[in-house]
Amino acid sequence: MVNLETSYMGLKLKNPLIVGSSGLTNSVENIIEIEKNGAAAVVLKSLFEEQISHAATNTLAQNEMANYYPEAEDYIKQYTRMADVEKYIDLIKSAKDKVDIPIIASINCISHTEWMDFAKRIEQAGADALELNIFVLPSDITKDGVENEAVYFEIVKSIKKVVTIPVALKISYYFSGLAKTVNALSWSGIDGLVLFNRFYSPDFDIESLEVKPSYIFSTPSDLSLSLRWVAMLSDHINCDIAASTGVHNGKAMIKQLLAGAKAVQIASVLYKKGFKEIGSMLEELENWMERKNFNTIDRFTGLLSVKKTDNPAAFERVQFMKHFSGIE
Repeated sequence: MVNLETSYMGLKLKNPLIVGSSGLTNSVENIIEIEKNGAAAVVLKSLFEEQISHAATNTLAQNEMANYYPEAEDYIKQYTRMADVEKYIDLIKSAKDKVDIPIIASINCISHTEWMDFAKRIEQAGADALELNIFVLPSDITKDGVENEAVYFEIVKSIKKVVTIPVALKISYYFSGLAKTVNALSWSGIDGLVLFNRFYSPDFDIESLEVKPSYIFSTPSDLSLSLRWVAMLSDHINCDIAASTGVHNGKAMIKQLLAGAKAVQIASVLYKKGFKEIGSMLEELENWMERKNFNTIDRFTGLLSVKKTDNPAAFERVQFMKHFSGIE
């Protein structure tokens, strides 16, 4: 029998599969089902910083930072009444009472202001860890990359002053120097990095002439972006990596572990196939490990990371050549 146990951010997990933050993780009933189907941990549906710091109406009118996260306005309008701070605290407490798997709270944040006190309440409520979903859209032509990146470090510095539970950052790939920034963040005191978050993508309805959301769910083809960066960074940074976006089956999970991820997060596939897919993915992982004679996860984690190759520089060139090798 193979052993699927692993660790992420110091949390002991029965396997590397985590259900990521989504509408599926906003009720105790769903969290119970998630545990029954075999997931090792769950990230609760995010609260937006604006919900914590201000009343929704004041936020939309006054918070100039809201434009950094385009989804925030729609989210606040639709969900503030349903997902206020007190209900979030109750969700943490109830989930901890009903399940044994780690409960990771999640905040979508864009600054390091008043909401920090809420992080203490998350810890007091029993959350095992905190995931900070940060996305500063580099759309302000008056700000350079250094200014945008400073927001991430300010948030980490402030949050580490008020909590002792493990903290992860869920970030995007919108950095002028992604590798350098990720490395610096890994030394900032955080315990984990989630690569990468999904964010609101606009589309146009050419009949109604309105802007609408698009690409709500990830697809299997989205795997390649995070897979590349997990493989490049996993051996060089000072914290654990959880891979996110594009993991739709057991094979994709195995690939991310081979790249060096300590855990993977899934959400879109559960919307499409239901919670039973968790068990199917874990079974695929277990069967593969038996076939390859890997009795523990750590035996193959990072086996195909860039650092494990004889010529890391050639890794990037080979990827480019292989991609186009069949095209005349």
